[in-house]
Amino acid sequence: MPKDLIIVESPAKVKTISKFLGKDYIVDASVGHVRDLPTRDLGVDEENDFAPQYEVIKGKEDVVKRLKAAAKKADTVFLAPDPDREGEAIAWHVAELIKPVNENVRRITFNEITARAVKAALEDAQELNEDLFDSQQARRILDRLVGYKISPILWKNVKRGISAGRVQSVALKILVEREKERRAFRADEYWPFKVLLEGTNPPPFWMDLHKLEEKAVKPGVNHIGTQSEAETLQEELENGEFKVDSVQEKQRKRSPLPPYITSTLQQDANRRMGYSAKRTMSIAQRLYEGVELGARGTTALITYMRTDSVRIAKDAQDAAKQLILDKFGGDYYPPKTRNFKTKGGAQDAHEAIRPVDVTITPDDVKSYLPAEQYKLYRLIWQRFVASQMAVATFWDTTVLVKAPRTQWRAKGERLLFPGFLAAMDKAKSEDDTELPKLAEGDVLNLNELKKEQKFTQPPPRFSEASLVKTLEELGIGRPSTYAAIISTLLDREYARQEEKRFVPTELGFTVSDQLSEHFQALMDVGFTAQMENLLDDVAAGKQDWIRLLNDFGGDFYPTLDKARTEMARSQQETDIMCENCGKPMAIKFGKTGEFLGCTGFPACRTIKNFTRDEQGNIQVVEREKPEDTGVKCDKCGRPMAIKQSRRGEFLGCTGYPDCKNIVNFERDENGKIKVIESEKPKVVGTCPECGGELLLKKARTGSRFIACSNYPDCTYAAPFSTGVPCPKEGCKGELVEKSSRRGKLFYSCSTYPQCDYAVWNWPINEPCPKCEHPILTRKTTKDKGEHIACPKKGCGYTRPIEGEEEK
Repeated sequence: MPKDLIIVESPAKVKTISKFLGKDYIVDASVGHVRDLPTRDLGVDEENDFAPQYEVIKGKEDVVKRLKAAAKKADTVFLAPDPDREGEAIAWHVAELIKPVNENVRRITFNEITARAVKAALEDAQELNEDLFDSQQARRILDRLVGYKISPILWKNVKRGISAGRVQSVALKILVEREKERRAFRADEYWPFKVLLEGTNPPPFWMDLHKLEEKAVKPGVNHIGTQSEAETLQEELENGEFKVDSVQEKQRKRSPLPPYITSTLQQDANRRMGYSAKRTMSIAQRLYEGVELGARGTTALITYMRTDSVRIAKDAQDAAKQLILDKFGGDYYPPKTRNFKTKGGAQDAHEAIRPVDVTITPDDVKSYLPAEQYKLYRLIWQRFVASQMAVATFWDTTVLVKAPRTQWRAKGERLLFPGFLAAMDKAKSEDDTELPKLAEGDVLNLNELKKEQKFTQPPPRFSEASLVKTLEELGIGRPSTYAAIISTLLDREYARQEEKRFVPTELGFTVSDQLSEHFQALMDVGFTAQMENLLDDVAAGKQDWIRLLNDFGGDFYPTLDKARTEMARSQQETDIMCENCGKPMAIKFGKTGEFLGCTGFPACRTIKNFTRDEQGNIQVVEREKPEDTGVKCDKCGRPMAIKQSRRGEFLGCTGYPDCKNIVNFERDENGKIKVIESEKPKVVGTCPECGGELLLKKARTGSRFIACSNYPDCTYAAPFSTGVPCPKEGCKGELVEKSSRRGKLFYSCSTYPQCDYAVWNWPINEPCPKCEHPILTRKTTKDKGEHIACPKKGCGYTRPIEGEEEK
C-alpha cells in the first residue's frame, strides 16, 4: 500500500517528525537547496524577462535521485521545508524535479515541530505559494546581477577575487562611515566631578555634577574643560555650602519586553554570551529541529527562529499563564493577558521565538544539552515567560542639591515588587544608590570631592549586536540574512574584529568608496530598504517580480556601463616616499593583505608593511633585523633566512630569486634552529615523458604526489593515486590524494572538474555489503577509533578493522 512522503530540508527534522507520525508516512530530507543558478555563469536570461536557468547543485544528484524514487512510490508528496522564502524556494525546486514522477504534490508549513502542529499542517495542506517563491527568486536574481556584473569591475580596478553584494556592500558602507567619523573625531578635555555628601541621617552618598551655571553638564556639552577651571571650581565648592534643593519620590512601573524575534535574539546572545549572529542561528536551528532529551526522545524545544513578529499563539499564552500561576503565584500574572504589537512593515506569518512547551524548563534540559544550547534555551524561555508576567514596581528617589554655581543629582531605586524580573537573571545595578532620609533645605557636609581629567571618546565601532540593531532600524536585509551579511564581510576580509568590534580593512575602505562613487543608488541606504519593501510586496502578491527587475535594470545597466569606463584602478597614493627611488608609495593589495608599494613599479619593487593610528594616519612598520639562523644553503652556500608563508615558517635562501632552495626547520630546547632533513624519495616508476625515475614526494600541505627525478629539466608531476576507481557511475577516473587549503587530506577523482566526487577518508576498493556503494573508507572517530565505514550518507555500515590496509 502506498505511503505518503514528507520532504523536509534538514535531516535533523526527519528524526524528530518520524517519532510522532505513524507508519503511513515516510519522512526524507532534501538537505537544503537542490537547485540553484549555475556557479560559473550568470544563469539569467536578461533579454527574456530575466528567466533563471536553474540546475541541480553539484553533489545533490544522489539526493534528487533518492527523492524521485521515494516520490514515485508515494501516494501524496508533502513538501515541508521551513515556512519562509528560502523554504518556499526549496519546496518549489523539489516539486519541479519530482512532478514528472508524481504530480500529487502539496505544501505544508508549521511554526513548531510537534505532533499537533505537523498533523494540523497535514490536514490543512495547501498549494505552493507562487508569490513567496517569486519574491525569493527576484532576490536571488537581483543578488546574482549585482555580484556577477560589478565584481569583475572590482577585480580589474581593486583586487582580483573580491566581490560586491547588493546588501553586504551597504552594510560595509555603514562600517566605513563610522570609521571615518572616528578618524575625523578630535577629543575634547573635560573634568567630571563627584562629591561624597552626608546629612543628619546615615549613610553618606555620592552625587554627580548635574548642572553648571544652570545648564546641563555632560561630556562634550557645557563641561569643565581645563585643569585651571576645575581647580577654581574645586576651591569654590570646598568653601561653599551644599543644600538640598528638592527630593522627589514616586512609584515607577517597568513592563516586560516582548518575546524574542530574530534580531533581538541575535543582539542579546551577542551582548550576554558573546555569540556571533551566525553561531546564535546555528544553535537555535538545532533547538528548533529537535534535540535528544533522554526519556522524552528527540524533542523540538523552540518555535521557528526566523521571524520579525512578536505575536504569540493563544494556546501558548494559556500555557504560560498556567505556569506563572503555579510557579510564582497569582500576583505575578497581569490583570489581562499581555499582547505585543508587531512593528509596521514586519512579516507576521510566524510567531515570536518561544518555547514549544513552556513547562519544559531550562533546569529540566540542562543535563541533556551542550552548554551553548542550554544557555540559549534559557534566554528564550526566560524572555517568553517574563513577557507574560506582571510589571515590576520600584520606588524611585531623586535628590537635587545646590552648591556654588552648580547643581548635583543622585538617584535611588528600591524594588517593591519583582513581577516579571522573578523569571529572569537579574542583578542589582551598580549605579543604584542607597539614599538616606533627606528633606528640602537640609545642609549637607562635604566629606570628599573627586575630579579627574578625561577626554571625550569617538563614536564606538559596531559590535555584532549594535550592527544587527542598526541594519534592522534602517531596513537593510531581513532577520534571516543578518548572520550571512556579517559572515560575508569577515570572509571577504572587508572587515575584521578587534575586541569584538568591527574594523573595516583598507580593502573594505577602497571597495566601499569605489562603489559609493560609481553606484550611488545601489549604495544608498534608503534605496536598499525600499527594495526590501518591494520584495515584501512581491511576497504579498502586490508587485510583479519581473517588473521589479525591469525597474531595477533601468538605472543599473547604464550605471554599470559608465562604471566600466570611468572606474580607475585603485592606487591610493600616500605622502610616504620610496627610500630607493623617491617616488610616492601607494596602498596596494596582495594575497596576504594590504601593503605600501612604490608607484615606480615595476622599475622599483620596494614594499613596506603599515598600520594606521586612531586618526587614520599611516604608520610604516619597520622590518626587524632578520635572525641569524646559522644555516647555509646546501645549493649555493649563501645564508638561509626565516621566511613566512600561509602555511607557516620555513628557511629560504637569501639568494632568491637566483636560488629558490627552501627547507623546513624546527627549534631545539634552547631555541636553536635545526634543519629537518627530508626523507629520501621512494622510486615508484618511470617517467612517461623523459624516462627518468618517478619519485613519491610529499607536498608542504601534507598530500603526496609523483614527480620526475629530472626536475626542473622535466616538470612531469601527478597526484598520488590510491588505486581505487572513482565510484561515480560512468566515471573512468580514480581517487587520488589531495589536501585542502588548511592542510587536511582528502581523496578526489582524478578527472576533476569533470567529476567532483570526493571523500575525506582513505578509500578501499570494496563494495558496501549493506547498500552496495562501490567503495568503503578507513575512518577514525572518538567513539569507535579506527574502523571501516561506508561513505554514503544514511547507510551507517561499519565494521572493525581485521587487518591493516597499506596506504
